[in-house]
Amino acid sequence: MPTTLPRSAPRWRQLPLPFAYAPHLTAADFLPAPSNAAALAWLARTEAWPQRRLALWGQEGSGKTHLLHVWAARCGAALLPGPGLRASATAPDRPLAIDDADAAPEHPLLHLLNAAAEGGFAVLLAGRGPAARWPVALPDLASRLRATAAVEIGPAEESLLRALLARLLAERQVAVPEAVQSWLLARLPRTPAAVREAAARLDRAALAAGGAVTRSIAAVVLDEAAEEPPAEPPPSLPLLL
Repeated sequence: MPTTLPRSAPRWRQLPLPFAYAPHLTAADFLPAPSNAAALAWLARTEAWPQRRLALWGQEGSGKTHLLHVWAARCGAALLPGPGLRASATAPDRPLAIDDADAAPEHPLLHLLNAAAEGGFAVLLAGRGPAARWPVALPDLASRLRATAAVEIGPAEESLLRALLARLLAERQVAVPEAVQSWLLARLPRTPAAVREAAARLDRAALAAGGAVTRSIAAVVLDEAAEEPPAEPPPSLPLLL
């Protein structure tokens, strides 16, 4: 028998049917800031990469996947999810952008790096730490990763977090007054991942409430986010060959 919400339960707590959210991952949608300026500069100079390889690294939600999409679109590169690499993969015929490369199986990753080098194709990797520090067992792979230039996307500035929240809410068409956004940012962890999670939860709350998000709604969303698993997993990287 379905559970009935008590009469006192706020109307927005009645969960709506979810709508798919597709993040905007074009160059025009990326928010430049001092924390990602070095990464942007390196991505603009592919021809200067040592060994024609570069590794982006930074905390979850810092924009690594977004920058992989931007670079891949600019260079005509294939986008590959690191954990999904297979030893049977054919030799690349164009540049490669590999997301979550630090979670890739070692033999397939080594094969692709070698094949790309033989073909003269650039490779952009992304992970949560510098490539030279990824825990790998294969000596040849460790050697190639140590020779890979690495650039960090640093911790997000206050201005970037504020702009990111506003951008995410606008993409989702969620009406949240600026004062409520400021109140929320003052209480969220200072990471892009926390801001993305908050935007996803506010989207659901606004859809259920049928209107703008008030501070009381934002407060309960904040409390529930601290108690529950993430409401929405990050979108998987599409495989574009």
